[in-house]
Amino acid sequence: MTTVFVNGNPETDAIWDPLCAELNRADVLRLSPPGFGAPIPDGFGCTVPAYRDWLVTELETLGEPVDLVGHDVGGSTVVSVAMTRPDLLRTWVSDSLGVFDPDYAWHDLARQWQTPGTGEKSVAELMGGTPGERTERMVTRGIDRPVAARLAGAQGPHMGQAILAFYRSAIQPVMAELGRSLPAAAARPGLAIIGTEDHLVGSQDMRRRSAARAGAQVATLDGLGHWWMVQDPARSTLALTSFWARQGPARQA
Repeated sequence: MTTVFVNGNPETDAIWDPLCAELNRADVLRLSPPGFGAPIPDGFGCTVPAYRDWLVTELETLGEPVDLVGHDVGGSTVVSVAMTRPDLLRTWVSDSLGVFDPDYAWHDLARQWQTPGTGEKSVAELMGGTPGERTERMVTRGIDRPVAARLAGAQGPHMGQAILAFYRSAIQPVMAELGRSLPAAAARPGLAIIGTEDHLVGSQDMRRRSAARAGAQVATLDGLGHWWMVQDPARSTLALTSFWARQGPARQA
């Protein structure tokens, strides 16, 4: 049984390094969405539905259901797949269920990216500078320096292009309307990761409401923020492995 990890913005699959080291499994596949650690194919739109279709295609090539884990943009994409192609999954995990709540409003930085002119300036600042300067930006946001340095090395104009296209395609009520299909995600066991200090993906109440609508269990990580998998990889790994173990012998250690 393959475990698939999908990262978000402004990241690459390096965001999973500490957790995967703790997990210490051979059957792990990390997939980076186009623009977020992987090249953007010609004609790829970097939109909400484009990323869903991209992940569906990647999972179809594996030929068996997987345990799918997503964070940030990857997290909302995982939920979109769970709602539309549960046959590709054994289980799913996401930290981004709150964005599907009817009351969710995008965070301040996302709203900048969604604004013509302002977004281009914001992304140029975020993706600009030297690798060292970009590393420091990631460190100040709560990411360990070795991981931050790997992320910074992949940041640049192409990631900026993906940021603008994705967030502009996700202006509300787009995500809330997609959230109407959350009950369909209950076709496979799901887990909502709730870092209590993560203020980018909706309040805890929003995340819990969406989890309930999707039939998902909840793992609360007290004191952890948006980058929970880096901040405490041991506790994050335990949340995942405990969830998988509850689903049957395929995930027993």
